[in-house]
Amino acid sequence: MNALVRKGWLFLPFLVTVITTGCLASEPEGDSANGKGLEEKVVVYSPHGKDILKDFEKRFEQKYPQTDVEWLDIGSQEILDRVRSEKENPQADIWWGAPSVMFEQAQEEGLLQPYQPSYAEALPEEFRAEDFSWTGTSQTPEVIMYNTKEISPSEAPRDWDDLLDPKWKDEIIIRYPLASGTMRTIFTAMIYRENEASNSPGAGFEWLKKLDANTKEYAANPEIMYSKVARGEGSLTVWNMPDTVMLKEMKNYPFDFVIPESGTPVLTEGIALVKGSKHPKAAKAFYEFVNSKQAAKRLAETYYRIPTRRDIKGLPDWIEETEIKTMKLDWKQLRKKEEEWMKHWDQRIKNEAKQTEE
Repeated sequence: MNALVRKGWLFLPFLVTVITTGCLASEPEGDSANGKGLEEKVVVYSPHGKDILKDFEKRFEQKYPQTDVEWLDIGSQEILDRVRSEKENPQADIWWGAPSVMFEQAQEEGLLQPYQPSYAEALPEEFRAEDFSWTGTSQTPEVIMYNTKEISPSEAPRDWDDLLDPKWKDEIIIRYPLASGTMRTIFTAMIYRENEASNSPGAGFEWLKKLDANTKEYAANPEIMYSKVARGEGSLTVWNMPDTVMLKEMKNYPFDFVIPESGTPVLTEGIALVKGSKHPKAAKAFYEFVNSKQAAKRLAETYYRIPTRRDIKGLPDWIEETEIKTMKLDWKQLRKKEEEWMKHWDQRIKNEAKQTEE
């Protein structure tokens, strides 16, 4: 049994909240479950990358040929900002992929349409909003990723603090954090960790200052970061485990990872309907399609996503056998402090060492 995904399920009773308001449905309305009555298109905002998006666009359109899938591949924070700015005239129908803290923020701002999917009973309560304004699709442990041509397994950092060793100066390339849900979570988790130990975020900012001193550059998007690390322009980064395994197995990148020994943030990736969208029936059909058992298996086997549904059988060994020590985090506190902390990093820490040298 998967130690990460299924730990505790036998002991935690699963309760499905029945909400009788008209805004919540258990399956696509009308005949949309079989494709009848769907709108001519569905617009998807997602950070999942072109490989996944192209694949599921093709598969969805094969099942529902009357509906065209249009997607925008951008970072999680960019999606939240975009959905927020489009609140009065939504352009997206569905938001697929981002840390749960971002969906919680969007829910608080009234940007999401609650929707109880048909597979709700297979989804533990910890992987959804109370009102089903978002649900979890996969779990994403964060790791230290390194270039195996540049660094041997015995030399690779074993824990977060090892990244601060001066020997890694100009060896670290990081995805620009302000646009990335993954990086914002890692950075705020580091501040939170230090804050818990010292009762002040100052120690966390000092930690990020030391990391910044070792950071060669902040890549504008994940693809640039992957390429630079693969070419040896930098030998290290911090990212997520599923993408690291996917790049290693599918694209033969010289990558491997270390799960930090002291514990790591484990994100819940989510999905949600955008409130007031123009194609709600197609959006619900897409929601159900990408979270079906078949889709969850494909995402696990082909794209290295760890499903949140508890009824997915025969998962790959790397999921079943991987042991993860989860960092204990107060996600509500992180959501509350994220903007303040990341603003401080951007204005007071980023590139400080380079500015001092100049």
